[in-house]
Amino acid sequence: MGFKRHATAHWEGDLKSGQGRMSTPQSGLFEGTRYSFNTRFGEEKGTNPEELLAAAHAGCYSMALSFMLQNAGFTASRIDTKAEVLMETSPGPHAVGVHLTVTASIPGIDAAGFADIATNAKENCVISRALGIPVTMDAKLV
Repeated sequence: MGFKRHATAHWEGDLKSGQGRMSTPQSGLFEGTRYSFNTRFGEEKGTNPEELLAAAHAGCYSMALSFMLQNAGFTASRIDTKAEVLMETSPGPHAVGVHLTVTASIPGIDAAGFADIATNAKENCVISRALGIPVTMDAKLV
């Protein structure tokens, strides 16, 4: 059985001086959160699509790693994932990759076993598979 998730966006004005609002009505995580040219390409406070993509990827990867560890008989004490969406601006803004930085504490696993499972999770998490751009990773067992 499948399922759907959704978010909404509203925009007013031109690209550089306009602004919009994004919402996640299903979860209620944010309602009418501001985004604009300057929150996306500058340093103005607010969100942007790339930040939300990074958050989705970090969360998805952490859950995929936990699941794959469980299937191998391990339970993580902690998994911390940072996802960085790598952008280029020419010939127009586009994502060229994502880099995951992962640290995990997993009782009883060795470094080689962790590396194999971490790589499998990177290659098979839903967001990694959906992106169609390279995903690189540094994973460290602590």
